[in-house]
Amino acid sequence: MKKLFTLTICLLSLQIVHANSFSSSNFQWLTNYLDTTIRQVQTVNQPAAPKPLRGIYERRLDSISKDIPLEYNEYVQTYIDLYMQNRDEMGQVIGLSKYYFPIYEKAFHDAGIPEEIKFLSIVESKLDPNAVSRVGATGPWQFMFTTGKLYGLDIDSYVDERRDPIQATYAAAAYLKDAYQEFGDWLLAIASYNCGKSNVERAVEKAGTTDFWSIRQYLPSETRGYVPAFIAMNYVMNYYNKHNIVPQACNFATKTDTVMVKKYVSLSNVSQALKINVSELAILNPAYRRLIVNGSNNSPRRLILPQVAKENYAALYNVLNGTPGDAIPSEPKAVYAVYSENKPERRMPSRHKVRRGETLAGIADKYGVEVQDLKVWNHLKSNRAPVGVTIKVTNGDEPSANAPVGQKSKKVL
Repeated sequence: MKKLFTLTICLLSLQIVHANSFSSSNFQWLTNYLDTTIRQVQTVNQPAAPKPLRGIYERRLDSISKDIPLEYNEYVQTYIDLYMQNRDEMGQVIGLSKYYFPIYEKAFHDAGIPEEIKFLSIVESKLDPNAVSRVGATGPWQFMFTTGKLYGLDIDSYVDERRDPIQATYAAAAYLKDAYQEFGDWLLAIASYNCGKSNVERAVEKAGTTDFWSIRQYLPSETRGYVPAFIAMNYVMNYYNKHNIVPQACNFATKTDTVMVKKYVSLSNVSQALKINVSELAILNPAYRRLIVNGSNNSPRRLILPQVAKENYAALYNVLNGTPGDAIPSEPKAVYAVYSENKPERRMPSRHKVRRGETLAGIADKYGVEVQDLKVWNHLKSNRAPVGVTIKVTNGDEPSANAPVGQKSKKVL
């Protein structure tokens, strides 16, 4: 569902824009809210907060700033206001963070990147491992298929590790670390996570500087709000108690155990052994597309379990070790191709002929690139795919971690 959301703009103009319902499922969650709902947000001059409040926000952001500069300005204030208007959903996110943030913090510590980047996942997906955009960006960190594979995530008919909070966070940390090593600035690395490194490179070249606020005008519209949204989320998650936001409890167990599974095991069988609902197991193990843990001796799989009574351990042991009656075969029936080191690598096509009925979003999804890049590479001024024309689908640049948020369908807060 969508609704009209009116913003009064002082100083230069008054603009009326469309906004997604904050309670609708599927940045579209927040930064899509910018592109498809607050369109042209980058050109809007928002009225600044009153000076006393501005000083409070500035001091609070300065007090929590660590490795990443958290500058306060009118763009950041816009997002702080937006989050504050949706206290219930922010309360839900804060509750979920009690489970997901320890996972993120360990992955970021291991990768050597700032802990505060964990808040980016809220901007991306509202901590929803099952979030899927309309162009296929998936999981809590909204990876596209190609970039997910590039950063080591398994994606097949049994498992999609883009949904795995642990594996996806390590992949996101690797992408952000690569971007930081290229740009030498965390805000630019964060911007590239949204729009791709090539777009940031072009903006830096045009502006002649690596300061985000100086290159902001040269970035895609959705990315211009992406970094302010991240800064605002840092503020809200640290000072929610100052704004009457009440954390809500998770609807699943947050105290868990982990076992490594070396066979094919049905989550349904595990739920029966532990006397818990299979839906709770699915929440804790969102990567398993068929509700089957596809482990093997050579490639054990992680199974997250809620802590349960010890008397259920024997039944669980029987399920995990293949006692008679287990309905899942120890090996899959499907036969997959075996690739050797001598087999030439299959390359993705560099061009695509547009057929009737195709859209730029669909083509971008197919090749794991961004709509914005397709437009730049092919000098397109609109989002319409030119039927019958052969267009470039690559320019040799490494893809961004996810599609531009303007093309996603995420949860709006």
